[in-house]
Amino acid sequence: MNKQILLTADGSYTVAIPEMNITYHNMHGALHESVHIYMVSGFQYILPFILTETIAVFEMGFGTGLNALLTLQEAIRLQRKVYYYTTEPFPLTIEEAQSLQQDKLLDTGNLSMQLHEAAWEEDVCLNEYFILHKTRQSLLELTLKTQFDIVYFDAFAPTVQPELWTEAVFANLYRHLNHNGVLVTYSSKVTVRKAMQAVGFVVEKLTGPKGKAEIVRAMKK
Repeated sequence: MNKQILLTADGSYTVAIPEMNITYHNMHGALHESVHIYMVSGFQYILPFILTETIAVFEMGFGTGLNALLTLQEAIRLQRKVYYYTTEPFPLTIEEAQSLQQDKLLDTGNLSMQLHEAAWEEDVCLNEYFILHKTRQSLLELTLKTQFDIVYFDAFAPTVQPELWTEAVFANLYRHLNHNGVLVTYSSKVTVRKAMQAVGFVVEKLTGPKGKAEIVRAMKK
């Protein structure tokens, strides 16, 4: 797939796949979108509910690595241990990752590139607070062996990857969430919310980032 690096409205970069007419982030601001959905509505929201030493995060769609980088920043800032497991069947090249300039944007030294250069299919300890595990397996093929506190569900839209927005997929994720665990995603389509509710999630709609009216946070009660 041919990929293009595009500048979004908040000064951060995203990736576009012209032949599929999709971008990895909202063009109103890639950074703003990730912070609003996955950090504020997800990671920061769930923190008070987590009593264990390590916070377990599952991300569907490593993509540009922005969600992982923001979570790594939070782990260091809060001095909280994070185990971060993420899937990405079609990873960016190192050159593409460098073109995103995330370390420069967030003043993170070379943390972004450490994430992209980390080995696949194994646990990689990036520092005392963050262990990363990247897999190229599709979520449909993956056998999860860990219980998670939070899921960042960042697959391509239901119109592009309908097979990933089904009751079967959400049921699998529900089983691998701890009690009071949450799943956050940018899609608030009725079919998505109904699929989540059908497997036991308590679903709420939240105000979305600029350019997106609503997002979803689903909790395992």
